[in-house]
Amino acid sequence: MAPTLWHRQLREGLADMQLSLTDDQQQQLLAFLALLNKWNKAYNLTAVRNEGEMISRQLLDSLSILPWVTTKHLLDVGAGGGLPGIPLAIAFPEKRFTLLDSNGKKTRFLNQCVLELGLNNVEVIHGRAEDGKPEQPFNQISSRAFTALDKLVGWCGELLANKGEFLAMKGQYPDDEVAALRAGWQVSASHSLSVPGAGGDRNLLVVARTEEPQ
Repeated sequence: MAPTLWHRQLREGLADMQLSLTDDQQQQLLAFLALLNKWNKAYNLTAVRNEGEMISRQLLDSLSILPWVTTKHLLDVGAGGGLPGIPLAIAFPEKRFTLLDSNGKKTRFLNQCVLELGLNNVEVIHGRAEDGKPEQPFNQISSRAFTALDKLVGWCGELLANKGEFLAMKGQYPDDEVAALRAGWQVSASHSLSVPGAGGDRNLLVVARTEEPQ
């Protein structure tokens, strides 16, 4: 019953969000969700266990930041169960995505997703963000339920291009985290996200270096 329910929820959710994905892309998203649900029983990849909530709280939530993904190559830190990285990679087959996580079980799952879903635009890296040394810094770095903003810029600032930006997905607007941002960084924009079927607040915070010398 779940696949039929998921298909309807996904189709209706995408329509509500005015997102246009092909039938093949929708099937890929559902195949990813089935993998996530299967592996979650053993690997504890996500706290969402209710199959009726998985479309909204995992797929649609991840896809809600699509309008702000403008780079050709995005880094998703603390990629965990592949959210938002895998849904974004499915939605943007012409872009490249690097998924970084320090948990070996989670990166094994991500590599299995890449293999089974045929995601040629995804690279999975097992490691800590603060140890990363990319050949070229990223213009955009996404994070979802990863860490506080100040730790995010502290751990991952070296991975970000000078004029790059973090796309930090949060629930309720984190006033305390914004106030605690270290010198040299600022929230350059924030967007309230509407996710069909998901209760509670959703916010995207765009964090960038300040232009003024500190």
